Amino acid sequence: ALVTPDPDPIPGRDLSCAKPAVERSCFLREKGRFMENYVVMKSVIMALALVGAFGYFAKQTGRLYRIMMAVEGEAPKAVDRLGERIQVLFTDVLGQRNVRRKLGPGLAHTLIFFGFLAIQPHSLELMIQGVIPAFHPGWLVPGLYKGYLFAADILGTFVLVGFAAALYRRLVVRPDYLTLGRDANLIILFTTVIVVTFLWINAFMAALPGNGFSYAGVFPVSGMIAGLLGLESWSPQAIRVGYETGYWIHMVTILGFLVYIPSSKHLHLLAAAPNVFFKRLDTEKAMVKTDIEDEEAETFGLGKASEFTWHQVLNLYACTECGRCQELCPAAATGKPLSPKELIHALKVDLLDQSEIILAGETDEVEPLMRENGPVTEDILWACTSCRACENICPVSNEHLDFVLEMRKHQVLMEAAFPPEMQETFTNMENQGNPWGFAADTRADWAKGMDVPLMAEKPDAKVLWFVGCAGSFDDRGKKISQATARVLNRAGVDFAILGPEEACNGDMARRSGNEYLGQMMIQQNVETINQYKPELILTGCPHCFNTLKNEYPEFGADYEVVHYTEYFNTLIQDGRLKVTASDLGKLTFHDSCYLGRWNDIYEAPRQILDSVNTGERCETDRHHDQGFCCGAGGGRMFMEETIGERINNQRALQVAETGAETVAAACPFCITMLNDGLVEAGSKMAVKDIAEIIDEATA
Repeated sequence: ALVTPDPDPIPGRDLSCAKPAVERSCFLREKGRFMENYVVMKSVIMALALVGAFGYFAKQTGRLYRIMMAVEGEAPKAVDRLGERIQVLFTDVLGQRNVRRKLGPGLAHTLIFFGFLAIQPHSLELMIQGVIPAFHPGWLVPGLYKGYLFAADILGTFVLVGFAAALYRRLVVRPDYLTLGRDANLIILFTTVIVVTFLWINAFMAALPGNGFSYAGVFPVSGMIAGLLGLESWSPQAIRVGYETGYWIHMVTILGFLVYIPSSKHLHLLAAAPNVFFKRLDTEKAMVKTDIEDEEAETFGLGKASEFTWHQVLNLYACTECGRCQELCPAAATGKPLSPKELIHALKVDLLDQSEIILAGETDEVEPLMRENGPVTEDILWACTSCRACENICPVSNEHLDFVLEMRKHQVLMEAAFPPEMQETFTNMENQGNPWGFAADTRADWAKGMDVPLMAEKPDAKVLWFVGCAGSFDDRGKKISQATARVLNRAGVDFAILGPEEACNGDMARRSGNEYLGQMMIQQNVETINQYKPELILTGCPHCFNTLKNEYPEFGADYEVVHYTEYFNTLIQDGRLKVTASDLGKLTFHDSCYLGRWNDIYEAPRQILDSVNTGERCETDRHHDQGFCCGAGGGRMFMEETIGERINNQRALQVAETGAETVAAACPFCITMLNDGLVEAGSKMAVKDIAEIIDEATA
């Protein structure tokens, strides 16, 4: 048909001279038929592909949602502060604020995020055009449409820049906490192909003949690609082939990516935004309160995957496996088997592996988390110091500690499984109200001979100073308490202490999994405090401060609670406490986890030091919200540390590297751990509590 003309209706006429014209006409006619058939075939294939890919995607995400709703854990409280949560979506998700806290990788991720986001509307347009060729939004809003394409062409290129930086980091820098697995490689490959074909399509789109829309000057990057390829010299047929080739590679890749997302680590593309939306809005955080008097409860704490809350499942889905939590984790840094990233990943895998049982409602058949070859081992579970570095740095606002502390709670209450050395600690707290086991009636002995009244003697005192166990019984802590008492008296503060009426604040027991004992300690203190109803509760220990401030209100004692660093700093700033500044030499400060990351108190201690010291104050490499734990939190003050390097020793070395003559802290546990670590390191650096430094400056 392409070479033989139709029979001539007039027999005998010489058609030799007209043959080329007829052949050309027939060829063009057949070409037109082919293009018509191709367009129809393309529409059908694209329609089927879109239905199949989006249908499979919907099926998989629907299953993930059903798993999240099928778990039995108690749901969090109703969503509040809606306006603030919407604002957080703009700052943390669209603004990538948390991601950019690690500058280099954060900027690379931001380029990838915005670039990939920018090309999606155009990819959607191409999908629709594959099914409905006449669809063209450019005719409706040409100015806006061209402006978008111009920006998307540039932003899409930034994705490649971001990936170049990411690959350099993965292949050359290769930090230990960053996993370079098949999943990550596939994601990089998928996205790179999508972006490259996006630019390729743009280059050929502008060169397509007869599209009726001018793309002149619209594609700054793709235009350069077109110039490099010399498309102006290509035939229309070759340009069409180039365009369609790029189109199909782009569509197959992007639909394949869509299908792959629900089963990959890039599930966070779907889960991160809602996870950030539902996060705790305040820095302060209380442990989950368990109703231990619930007679119908079959279990306490977190024992198996079916007992997750839906928010915890959302945490698992949202994890990007970026490794920032592992990078800052003191346990991981000192050779312990705990990696917050690996913990979250292992819990997610366990959940999905047992999802059919959970969906079927056969939760009795779900295997426990703590089992042979299970996702969590004893060494992993008890390595955590509850320093909260993992939660603080997480770009998608995961709450790792809820998993750890709730699993500890289950182990202690349901399995009676905990480090053996904690048995004596629990017994001491139960019998004497303190972890050391000193007689409860000697709690105020440190104050003998000092002007320190008891609340029983002075019930109308405005300030109740909750001294804490370390400040009452530990030899080093007692010296800090005595210094604090002298400063309070010099400032003319109307205060008193509970003395023998005070019990352990409950932090040690709760974070070691003994919720029953922790609540017993809390209830005892709540009853005592409510008898006196003080205007203010002052604390010296950050663990006491955090617990009384953030957890006691749930138990019926809602009072204003202040750590002494903020209180004394206010007294100094207001002129009520007169200090004499002197040269204390080069000085550095160690941030307590429960003062800093748990309660966002960083500046008050430093302001105090600057007001009393005319010498230099320097920072350790790890400070403020990225400070390194001393190793005593989460009950680990009373547990043996037998795996890897001791956390306090590594922190002591970091402090010693500053070359400072003195390291200051504002926590009795930190003081002890730093002193032991510096002695082990052979350092002669002095370790002082800020209360002791103020005491010297006001003497």
